[in-house]
Amino acid sequence: MSSTRGYAYFQGDFVPFEDANVSVMTHALSYGTGVFEGIRGYWNPSHEKLYVVKLREHFLRFIQNTRMMSIVVPHSVEELCNITLELLRLDGFREDTYIRPLAYKSSLQIGVSMEGVSDGLTIFAAPFGNYVDIDRGLAVCVSSWRRTSDNAIPPRAKVTGNYANTALIKNEAVVNGYDEAIVLTEQGYVAEGSAENLFLVRDGQLVTPSVADNILEGITRRAVSELAERELGIPTVSRTVARSELYVAEEIFLTGTGAQIAPVTSVDRRTVGNGDVGPIASRLQQLYLDVVRGKHPDYADWLTPLELARPAVVNA
Repeated sequence: MSSTRGYAYFQGDFVPFEDANVSVMTHALSYGTGVFEGIRGYWNPSHEKLYVVKLREHFLRFIQNTRMMSIVVPHSVEELCNITLELLRLDGFREDTYIRPLAYKSSLQIGVSMEGVSDGLTIFAAPFGNYVDIDRGLAVCVSSWRRTSDNAIPPRAKVTGNYANTALIKNEAVVNGYDEAIVLTEQGYVAEGSAENLFLVRDGQLVTPSVADNILEGITRRAVSELAERELGIPTVSRTVARSELYVAEEIFLTGTGAQIAPVTSVDRRTVGNGDVGPIASRLQQLYLDVVRGKHPDYADWLTPLELARPAVVNA
């Protein structure tokens, strides 16, 4: 994500981004007691619109996850959507954009209990390109770290404290010369990427780890399964995936709001398929990018279109 400019929704109001600050004593900063979402908006210059993807679905998940962390958000899903759209109008980013809602324990206190601790909410946005390189196949490794379990810090909730686990996984991959990592459960089954869901192509089907295997219940994951079924006639099977299946898969790709659809061409220095981006991943990636930029009318209900004011022309 590039440096942010513009505005943030903070403490119930829209403020200049540089004024949206918290104390070093904030509970969430010390203890990871926050919940966030990642939402993308795609700019289509020919339509002169920013298309926000699955806006309501993201905020439905956000509210579910904040309840898990005993955080009260003082807005309905519809209100959160409207606040976000107003923020985007104020920012006026005429380019691809990433939106970050964050609810957090905001009291200035020491002590890990969340009982009686105040809650805060902020939403901000920034121009954003590719999180990983989606134009080539990624080289990934199987991480030596394990994904936190549902009985520790539930991965299905985007809890800020859980992303220490993600940081360890991603950093290990990068320092060892890989683009990304695949992480296993404590039982040794495949969970997901460091911050992405995972799909394999096996015997003409898409296979993705079960929601019981310590994964985020990804919105893009669901969208990709729908695209594959409707447009390519390819079903998705959700089940436990063994590590060794990574080495015999016909194709592998990662999905997520950040990653979009990112093909994988090697795992632990072993070639996936013939070493090139596979035809199914390639086709799904193109379909997905067309959909999110408003080029596929059959999926208009995935998008919230937003017209932005043209920049003022300053005469010399």
